[in-house]
Amino acid sequence: MIRQLLLSSRPLSWVNTAFPFAAGYLLVTREVDLVFVLGTLYFLIPYNLAMYGINDVFDYESDMRNPRKGGVEGAVLDKSLHRITLWAVVITNVPFVVFLIAVGSPLSWLVLAVSLFAVLAYSAPKLRFKERPFIDSLTSSTHFVSPAVYGLVLAGAAFTPALWAVLAAFFLWGVASHAFGAVQDIVADREGGISSIATVIGGAATVRIAFVAYLLGGVLMLFTTWPGPLGSVLVLPYALSVLPYWSIADADAERANTGWRRFLTFNFVCGFVVTMLLIWLWVLVP
Repeated sequence: MIRQLLLSSRPLSWVNTAFPFAAGYLLVTREVDLVFVLGTLYFLIPYNLAMYGINDVFDYESDMRNPRKGGVEGAVLDKSLHRITLWAVVITNVPFVVFLIAVGSPLSWLVLAVSLFAVLAYSAPKLRFKERPFIDSLTSSTHFVSPAVYGLVLAGAAFTPALWAVLAAFFLWGVASHAFGAVQDIVADREGGISSIATVIGGAATVRIAFVAYLLGGVLMLFTTWPGPLGSVLVLPYALSVLPYWSIADADAERANTGWRRFLTFNFVCGFVVTMLLIWLWVLVP
């Protein structure tokens, strides 16, 4: 059971939410305190269990038809684990959320509320933002950008134009990544009666939107504080990786899974480079 819960939380993606919070908070406060430790831990595991666990429970029917589910790219939760998963989400999230509210400000509460709403609204019945084309990609990006915004607000950051450019670039990266990820699931989603940006406008159009969004994110990085502009180069591997699928047919959409697996690898490589840039920024800014 524990193994299934961990698999459902997508361990390969833990860093994608914990790192933005930790980086934002640490760059402002420049110290490792209890808020940093517990906040990072929260966005590392409980937050991901909520985001992906809720998704796996309510996407069970379509996941059964999806050949890529059942491994690192997502669990196929047995129905007997659905109730346990939802309870695990509540039990692991509530204590951290209560702590973060206690140490935060009204503005940080608002950002955290938006973040948690996006997590819930993406998959929960009736809301199901994941089935609202275009809103699905915007919501998914919010899942990853909001921890960064929350960390910055919690630390009392000053939101300069350069900082907004970084966050906007990150948001475009998230939109592009979700959109491209949806392409590989076109067949399974249509069979399961699930709408997405890719099922509505088709695989080829979705890939092109992802490509443009990646490049626009890179352009925005040129307007950030040094050494931020160097980060503009990091969008190129992602943009080039989706190019082979520029004219992909919907019937052949599962072929995009190869590009998605490259995406998972790029995250670790580019994440290392981003870490080095942040350390450089740490040294430059007193």
